Amino acid sequence: MPILVMKFGGTSVATIDRIQRAAKRVALEVAKGYDVIVIVSAMAGKTNELVGWVNETSPLYDAREYDAVVSSGENVTAGLMALRLQEMEVPARSWQGWQVPVQTTSAHGSARIEAIPPENILKKFAEGMKVAVVAGFQGVSPEGRITTLGRGGSDTTAVAFAAAFDAERCDIFTDVDGVYTTDPRICDKARKLDRIAFEEMLELASLGAKVLQTRSVELAMRYKVKLRVLSSFEEPSDDAGTLVCDEEDIVESNVISGIAHSRDEAKMTLISVADRPGIAAAIFGPLAEAGVNVDMIVQNISEDGRTDMTFSCPTDQVLRAQTALNAAREVGSINFHDLDCDNGVAKVSAVGIGMRSHTGVAAKMFKVLADEGINIKVITTSEIKISVLIDRKYMELAVQALHDAFGLDKAA
Repeated sequence: MPILVMKFGGTSVATIDRIQRAAKRVALEVAKGYDVIVIVSAMAGKTNELVGWVNETSPLYDAREYDAVVSSGENVTAGLMALRLQEMEVPARSWQGWQVPVQTTSAHGSARIEAIPPENILKKFAEGMKVAVVAGFQGVSPEGRITTLGRGGSDTTAVAFAAAFDAERCDIFTDVDGVYTTDPRICDKARKLDRIAFEEMLELASLGAKVLQTRSVELAMRYKVKLRVLSSFEEPSDDAGTLVCDEEDIVESNVISGIAHSRDEAKMTLISVADRPGIAAAIFGPLAEAGVNVDMIVQNISEDGRTDMTFSCPTDQVLRAQTALNAAREVGSINFHDLDCDNGVAKVSAVGIGMRSHTGVAAKMFKVLADEGINIKVITTSEIKISVLIDRKYMELAVQALHDAFGLDKAA
């Protein structure tokens, strides 16, 4: 039998009624002759609640116990989905990560999948099971401990299963009916894309778009997984959603495909650091060891041989960054006058493969922001994206202005 992977996000399984609706979609695919692997997230809001409990109990928590707590939400959803399918007389069984097993690294909180042996599930399919409901976001380390893949990790689980089982397709069901040019909740002119290149989706996901997790897009691109993003609340159809595909499969597109934003950003500046070889490694080494995800980096060199080093990171990692840098200063590996933290910033990015062949995108972006009176604090670029750090209070204005300026409400 051909295998289909279907992933349901938190809003798609937020209540018993929504789980039942999702189960009906699964049953439709079973009726078409598929063996189905269903990947489920925790019910909407549950993971945030569990993370909150962990932070309340232990702000500098043991990552192994963090994984033990926050992975439990997916287990509940998997069991409920399997029970619903059984009530519909569809042979189904729930699977936790360790039962498959989803073999991962030992990097708790951000583990990477190393292998998914298909034998256990394929054996059950051969015995008559039609649906394997797998708890997403989780796996098992070489030491036998539960691991999690990072927020949004159920997307990565789904694509990894599609690759491991050579699935015909991987459908990602969410609360939106596809990938949009920007967040429709911010810009009412946002337009759904019929297709988007893997590279563009990868940039959008890494820059704050919540539709897909970054690593899931990386996996899909690497293994050529047919990936479709669609809504669990719309009626099934062959042309629903957005297809994430190779650049060659897109006939023509706008210069810019989307505007992404990330609200939960912080800007940290080490003031008056010695300007010497190895200083960057001395700063960012401890941050990496502390699990701080550094993004934008800017270094300003002054005349007296000192430098200011600025970087951005998620707001929920500021405490870890401060702790790591102060500890490095205490042991003498780095020396700085002060550590300034600005928690009131946001990142706004323009993304498009058309930047490779079109000039003037950066100039246009900066002029649009200037015309709106928005000051740019930090700038970074790549071949197909431009990102700026601005005051958070201007984020929605920036997104709307850039979306209009680049004509993203109109198809190419």
